[in-house]
Amino acid sequence: NLIGLLTLLYAGTTWKILDKCFCFKYSKKNTRLVFIFIVKMLKQLSISAGNLLNKGTSETLRNEITTKKVSIHLPKHLKPANDSQFGHYLAGLIDGDGHFSSKQQLIIAFHSLDIQLAYYIKKQIGYGIVRKIKDKNAILFIIANSKGIERVITLINNKFRTTSKYNQIINNIFAHPRFKEFSKTITLGLNSNNNLNNHWLAGFSDADASFQIKILNRDKKIEVRLNYQIDQKKEYLLSLIKDNLGGNIGYRKSQDTYYYGSTSFGSAKKVINYFDNYHLLSSKYISYLKWRKAYLIIQENKHLTESGLSQIKKPHPYRKNIN
Repeated sequence: NLIGLLTLLYAGTTWKILDKCFCFKYSKKNTRLVFIFIVKMLKQLSISAGNLLNKGTSETLRNEITTKKVSIHLPKHLKPANDSQFGHYLAGLIDGDGHFSSKQQLIIAFHSLDIQLAYYIKKQIGYGIVRKIKDKNAILFIIANSKGIERVITLINNKFRTTSKYNQIINNIFAHPRFKEFSKTITLGLNSNNNLNNHWLAGFSDADASFQIKILNRDKKIEVRLNYQIDQKKEYLLSLIKDNLGGNIGYRKSQDTYYYGSTSFGSAKKVINYFDNYHLLSSKYISYLKWRKAYLIIQENKHLTESGLSQIKKPHPYRKNIN
């Protein structure tokens, strides 16, 4: 019994058990009672003990054996189902790559690969034009129509999160005479809720995120790292993402920018759980699928085999090799 108790104490339940056990005065008569009590306490504390073990070890899939695995089955790809869901997605997209100009226009920039997404946004809003930028791999979605601007603001109100976009709407849109009446009908507000259970991060990621696979070759040992990364001039949105997904935030002094990285497999799993529910709509969805597949390979330790590693090494626009 003592050996068993010592083993359990080592597992991380030491002080919680001892605090309870020392209330008994030891004797041969109550030894059995103490043992039964310990077993009951261990059952109650089993979840906490598991958490302590996980927190005390490196975040690798091998150590997180109690974590439910990511399913190999990919959810059906879906677009936002209604104006509320689309509003969250559009708010994230505008927070990332949108601008309300002094000419009372909304301008959203896209990579040329995402021209279909630009036309989808146009269709959902019901206004705007799509214009290709000459000699660049970029296109612009532009709304100049007053009703179109008003619809966008209605869609994203209380859903967008950046103070810069808020100030642009106040100074460039509401301050103009043709939006005077509209500005009286709406109370403009930012979304200050820390909950990311909506399409906002999907839109924001379609604008600014990258899915990276880093393969490190150190001392003849292969290490594969998955990194979901977002760069920003300000830190507060990255802190929101970190609070929800884990990971780390860094600062590049030379560029005066902050960056968020998922960094660990534990965070990568949270990233997958999010994007399996709120889908990317740009060409980054393909990058995400390859990133997700790499996670599944590592999850089963198949990255330690030549065939598994070769699957991860297949061409990927966001993959980085570090030797």
